[in-house]
Amino acid sequence: MSTTTTAESPYQSYVYAYPHKTAYRALPERPRLAELWRGEKQDALSLYLHVPFCEVRCGFCNLFTRIGSPEGLTTAYLDALERQARQVREALEPGARFALAAFGGGTPTYLGPAELERLCDIAELRMGADLRAVPLSVEASPDTATADRLRVLAERGTTRLSLGVQSFLDGEARAAVRPQKRAAVEAALGRVRAAGFPVLNIDLIYGIDGQTPASWVESLDAALAWRPEELYLYPLYVRPLTGLGRHGTADAPNPEWDAQRLALYRAGRDHLLAEGYEQVSMRMFRRAGAASAGAGAGAGEYACQTDGMVGLGCGARSYTSRLHYSFDYAVDAREVRKIIDDYVAAEDFSRAELGWVMTDEETRRRHLVQSLLQGEGVDLAAYRERFGSAPELDFPAELAEFAARGWLSAQDPARLLLSAEGLAWSDAVGPRLFSPAVRAGMAEYEAK
Repeated sequence: MSTTTTAESPYQSYVYAYPHKTAYRALPERPRLAELWRGEKQDALSLYLHVPFCEVRCGFCNLFTRIGSPEGLTTAYLDALERQARQVREALEPGARFALAAFGGGTPTYLGPAELERLCDIAELRMGADLRAVPLSVEASPDTATADRLRVLAERGTTRLSLGVQSFLDGEARAAVRPQKRAAVEAALGRVRAAGFPVLNIDLIYGIDGQTPASWVESLDAALAWRPEELYLYPLYVRPLTGLGRHGTADAPNPEWDAQRLALYRAGRDHLLAEGYEQVSMRMFRRAGAASAGAGAGAGEYACQTDGMVGLGCGARSYTSRLHYSFDYAVDAREVRKIIDDYVAAEDFSRAELGWVMTDEETRRRHLVQSLLQGEGVDLAAYRERFGSAPELDFPAELAEFAARGWLSAQDPARLLLSAEGLAWSDAVGPRLFSPAVRAGMAEYEAK
C-alpha cells in the first residue's frame, strides 16, 4: 500500500493524452500540414470530429464547448468543418486509411438528424473513412439522445454510444450543476438500447457533494440494470473557470475530499468486479464477454502509442510522430465563442497553428504514459523493438519511486504493470511522467 501525506493527492491530473494541451504554444513557422504528414505512417489513422456545442454546461465541465448556438451557427460550423476536411485530406497521402473514428465534443448529438447525416458525410465523403467498416464511437447526453438522432447514428455505423449520465440520483445531479431527472435518463437509455448499438457506455462521477458510499452504489446499480458493455467511473475535479470552480477553490488541496474519492473509487471498482466487469484502466470497466467497441474491419489495427490521429473541428487535436497540434483552447464562454467564430470564418486550414514538437524523449514518455495507465501495461518487447531500450533504463527515477510506493506489479515479467493500488493512483502516476519542459509549459498556461 502507498502512504499518503496531506501535501499530495491521488487526483492531480486526468492524463488522457500526452503532452497535455495546455503545454501547446503558437508555432511561429506555422508548418503546412502536407509537410507534417509527409512520410508519416498513414495506413491505420484515427479520425476525430469535434462538435463544440452543448444544451447546458455542467458544473464540472472544462471541455471546449459553448452553450446553445445562434440561428445558423451549426450550419456555418459544419461548412467550416467541410472546408477543413477537404484541405486536410489533400495534405494526406492518397492511400491514407482510417482504422477507427469518433465524434466528440461538446455533445455531437446537439446536432439535429440532418446535421448528423452531414457530419457522417464529411467523415466518409470528404475524409474517406468507411464508418460502417471501422469502430465508430459517439458521445451523447440524455436530453439529446432522441430516437431520430440515434436512428441516424445507428444506420451510419456507430458501434459505441457513450451516454454522459454522471449520477442517476436527482439530488447529486443538481449538486454537480447538471440539471436532469432520472426519468429522462432512464428513457434515454431505453432509446439507446432500442437503437441497437453493439456497445453502450455509461459515464458516472464520484466525489459529488453529498454523495455517500450507499448513494454511489445505488447509482452504479441503476446503471448495471441496463447491462452496459462499458462503464467509465470518473473522479470529480473542480477546475478553474468551471461552474463549480467559480463557487469554490479550484484545485485547492483537500485531503478529506481526496480520501472520500479514493474510498468511493475502491467501492465502485470492487462492486463492478463482483458484477462480472473487467478493469481496463482506472476509469474504464468492460463487461466480461460483452461485445467490443472495436467491431469491424479496422478492429485492433490502431495503436494510440504509434499511429497518427487526424482531428477536425476547432476543439480537436491531431498527432503526427513529430508534432502534436490543435487550435486554441478555452473554457470561459466569451473566449470559446471567439475561437468558434474565428474557426467558422476561416478559409485556410492548411497549416498547424499551435502545438508541441515531439522529441525522442517526449515520444518515449508518451508511449509509457499511454501504456502504463492501462490495465495491460507496457509490452516490454514492443518498447524494446521501438526504442532499443527499456523503461527502467529510460526512466529509472520515476519507476524506482513507483516501485517504492507499491504502485508496480510483478505479476507478468514480460510487461510493466501497475498494481491495483497503482491503478487507483493513476492520476498521480501520469503527471510524474511528464517532462520538465511539459511541466513548465502547463505551469505557464493562463486559463481563459
